[in-house]
Amino acid sequence: QVQLVESGGGLVQAGGSLRLSCAASGRTFSNYAMGWFRQAPGKEREFVAAISWHGAGPSYADSVKGRFTISRDNAKNTAYLQMNSLKPEDTAVYYCAARGSGWATSELRGYDYWGQGTQVTVSS
Repeated sequence: QVQLVESGGGLVQAGGSLRLSCAASGRTFSNYAMGWFRQAPGKEREFVAAISWHGAGPSYADSVKGRFTISRDNAKNTAYLQMNSLKPEDTAVYYCAARGSGWATSELRGYDYWGQGTQVTVSS
C-alpha cells in the first residue's frame, strides 16, 4: 500500500502561481511513477502531468504545457506540481496518483493509488 497526501492548494488570482506537493508513505516511493490529475465540477477527471520513477521524460497535457512543471524528490518521498500563469479554467480538485510499474502514463486506469485531492481555485 502507498498512502498519498496532497497539499498546497488554495485560492489564487489569474496569472499567479501555486506549488502542489504530494507526500507518499508506505512502499518504496522511488519505484513508482507519479501523476497529477484534476477534476472540475461536472467534468471527468483528466490528466495533467506525469513523471517516471527516475524523473525522466515528464509528460503534460496540452492545456498546461509550458505553464506547469512536475518534479519529484525521491529522498523526500514527495512529488510536486509547480503551476504558473494560472487561469480560471485551471480551477479543479487536483489529485496525485502512484503507478506501480514505474513508467509514467496519462491513463487514469494505469494508477494504483490516489490521494484525497486538494482544491485549486483561480479567480479572474
